[in-house]
Amino acid sequence: MNNSIAAETIALPKLSTLLWRGFRQKCPRCGETRLFASFLKTPESCGTCHHELGAIRADDFPPYLTMFIVGHIIVPMILIVEKSSPMSISMNLKIWLPLTAVLTFWFLPRIKGLIVGLMMHIGLRGDETQ
Repeated sequence: MNNSIAAETIALPKLSTLLWRGFRQKCPRCGETRLFASFLKTPESCGTCHHELGAIRADDFPPYLTMFIVGHIIVPMILIVEKSSPMSISMNLKIWLPLTAVLTFWFLPRIKGLIVGLMMHIGLRGDETQ
Protein backbone atom coordinates (compact mmCIF):
# COMPACT_ATOMS: atom_id res chain seq x y z
CA MET A 1 0.00 0.00 0.00
CA ASN A 2 1.25 3.49 -0.86
CA ASN A 3 2.52 5.51 2.15
CA SER A 4 0.36 8.54 1.30
CA ILE A 5 -2.74 6.36 1.04
CA ALA A 6 -1.85 4.62 4.31
CA ALA A 7 -1.38 7.99 6.02
CA GLU A 8 -4.81 9.19 4.92
CA THR A 9 -6.61 6.05 6.13
CA ILE A 10 -5.34 6.40 9.72
CA ALA A 11 -8.00 8.03 11.91
CA LEU A 12 -7.10 11.28 13.63
CA PRO A 13 -6.85 11.26 17.42
CA LYS A 14 -9.29 13.30 19.49
CA LEU A 15 -8.99 17.10 19.54
CA SER A 16 -7.29 17.37 22.93
CA THR A 17 -4.59 14.91 21.82
CA LEU A 18 -4.00 16.82 18.57
CA LEU A 19 -3.70 20.11 20.48
CA TRP A 20 -1.40 18.70 23.17
CA ARG A 21 0.92 17.06 20.64
CA GLY A 22 1.02 20.26 18.59
CA PHE A 23 1.79 22.31 21.70
CA ARG A 24 4.66 19.91 22.46
CA GLN A 25 5.90 20.54 18.89
CA LYS A 26 5.32 16.96 17.78
CA CYS A 27 3.34 15.67 14.81
CA PRO A 28 -0.30 16.09 15.91
CA ARG A 29 -1.32 12.82 14.25
CA CYS A 30 1.29 10.38 15.63
CA GLY A 31 3.09 12.40 18.32
CA GLU A 32 6.46 10.93 17.34
CA THR A 33 8.27 13.23 14.89
CA ARG A 34 9.24 16.86 15.49
CA LEU A 35 6.64 19.18 14.00
CA PHE A 36 9.17 21.77 12.81
CA ALA A 37 12.20 21.29 10.59
CA SER A 38 13.51 24.68 11.80
CA PHE A 39 12.12 27.31 14.20
CA LEU A 40 8.66 27.55 12.56
CA LYS A 41 9.04 25.65 9.26
CA THR A 42 7.00 22.47 9.02
CA PRO A 43 8.49 19.59 7.00
CA GLU A 44 6.67 18.38 3.90
CA SER A 45 5.48 15.25 5.72
CA CYS A 46 5.86 13.45 9.03
CA GLY A 47 8.76 11.01 9.06
CA THR A 48 6.75 8.47 11.07
CA CYS A 49 3.13 8.55 9.92
CA HIS A 50 3.82 10.28 6.56
CA HIS A 51 0.97 12.75 7.09
CA GLU A 52 1.34 15.82 4.87
CA LEU A 53 2.36 18.70 7.16
CA GLY A 54 4.02 21.17 4.80
CA ALA A 55 0.73 22.15 3.16
CA ILE A 56 -0.91 23.18 6.46
CA ARG A 57 -0.51 26.96 6.62
CA ALA A 58 -1.33 28.64 9.92
CA ASP A 59 -0.21 32.04 8.54
CA ASP A 60 -0.76 34.97 10.95
CA PHE A 61 -2.96 33.38 13.60
CA PRO A 62 -0.12 32.00 15.80
CA PRO A 63 1.66 35.38 16.06
CA TYR A 64 -1.63 37.10 16.94
CA LEU A 65 -2.33 34.58 19.70
CA THR A 66 1.26 34.83 20.92
CA MET A 67 1.03 38.63 21.16
CA PHE A 68 -2.29 38.32 22.98
CA ILE A 69 -0.95 35.83 25.53
CA VAL A 70 2.43 37.51 26.11
CA GLY A 71 0.73 40.90 26.38
CA HIS A 72 -1.64 39.57 29.01
CA ILE A 73 1.32 38.25 31.00
CA ILE A 74 3.70 41.22 30.67
CA VAL A 75 1.35 44.22 30.99
CA PRO A 76 -0.12 43.25 34.39
CA MET A 77 3.40 42.51 35.67
CA ILE A 78 4.59 45.95 34.51
CA LEU A 79 1.61 47.64 36.16
CA ILE A 80 2.10 45.79 39.44
CA VAL A 81 5.82 46.59 39.58
CA GLU A 82 5.29 50.24 38.62
CA LYS A 83 2.62 50.67 41.29
CA SER A 84 4.71 49.12 44.06
CA SER A 85 8.15 50.54 43.21
CA PRO A 86 8.58 52.83 40.20
CA MET A 87 11.78 52.24 38.21
CA SER A 88 13.70 54.31 35.70
CA ILE A 89 12.93 53.93 32.02
CA SER A 90 16.30 52.28 31.36
CA MET A 91 15.70 49.74 34.14
CA ASN A 92 12.23 48.98 32.73
CA LEU A 93 13.75 48.44 29.29
CA LYS A 94 16.43 46.14 30.69
CA ILE A 95 13.84 43.98 32.43
CA TRP A 96 10.69 43.97 30.30
CA LEU A 97 12.08 43.88 26.76
CA PRO A 98 14.18 40.72 27.25
CA LEU A 99 11.38 39.05 29.22
CA THR A 100 8.92 39.86 26.44
CA ALA A 101 11.30 38.48 23.81
CA VAL A 102 11.93 35.26 25.76
CA LEU A 103 8.22 34.65 26.32
CA THR A 104 7.45 35.38 22.66
CA PHE A 105 10.11 32.99 21.36
CA TRP A 106 8.97 30.32 23.84
CA PHE A 107 5.25 30.60 23.06
CA LEU A 108 5.34 31.13 19.26
CA PRO A 109 6.32 27.60 18.11
CA ARG A 110 4.06 26.02 20.72
CA ILE A 111 1.08 28.13 19.68
CA LYS A 112 1.78 27.38 16.00
CA GLY A 113 1.89 23.65 16.79
CA LEU A 114 -1.41 23.97 18.65
CA ILE A 115 -2.97 25.78 15.67
CA VAL A 116 -1.65 23.14 13.24
CA GLY A 117 -3.29 20.47 15.41
CA LEU A 118 -6.56 22.44 15.44
CA MET A 119 -6.44 22.91 11.67
CA MET A 120 -5.79 19.19 11.23
CA HIS A 121 -8.84 18.40 13.38
CA ILE A 122 -11.09 20.78 11.44
CA GLY A 123 -9.69 19.62 8.11
CA LEU A 124 -8.28 22.99 7.07
CA ARG A 125 -5.02 23.40 5.18
CA GLY A 126 -4.82 27.19 5.09
CA ASP A 127 -5.27 27.48 1.34
CA GLU A 128 -9.08 27.62 1.40
CA THR A 129 -10.82 30.50 -0.32
CA GLN A 130 -14.14 32.07 0.53
